[in-house]
Amino acid sequence: MKTAVPCYYHLDVEVSPERVGQVGRILAAHLRHWDLENLVEPVRGGAELLLRAIDEHATDKAISIEMWWNGQHLITAVGGDDRELRPHHDLRGCLAHIAAMSDGWGCCASDTGSKIIWFSQRARSGERVPLVPTAPEPRVSEGLQVPRELPVAALAAPQAPMPDGILEAAR
Repeated sequence: MKTAVPCYYHLDVEVSPERVGQVGRILAAHLRHWDLENLVEPVRGGAELLLRAIDEHATDKAISIEMWWNGQHLITAVGGDDRELRPHHDLRGCLAHIAAMSDGWGCCASDTGSKIIWFSQRARSGERVPLVPTAPEPRVSEGLQVPRELPVAALAAPQAPMPDGILEAAR
């Protein structure tokens, strides 16, 4: 199994309708670079959904996107400085989709007053490397002889007494 190397990516962007697809492709490229191909679609979909909602509702379009991979979880966070944006009211539909698509999500405020929306996707580090099953190779093994069949009467017949000294001679 490939060991998990923690990864981090940060992107500052001014949100606009044409930038949504570009940002999605950038995030997908980083996930592929980190060998997290199976997380591309959910992360790209969630990030694009958030960016479209922010573009529609926010007055300040400058945002930061961050991704952290710790070997088990990929956390994607989108943060902006728009103090008038109320995620639980303005982005209610978007957050419902994020909750349905991700393993965990949340919304919080930073010390500077910016709002951060994050979601996580779970993946084990072993899923980073596709496992290719190998076909079993035929093995040539030495066959053993099957013991001869003896009739039951021969097995039950009394044995002849052993001559004296045979065991001593065998030692």
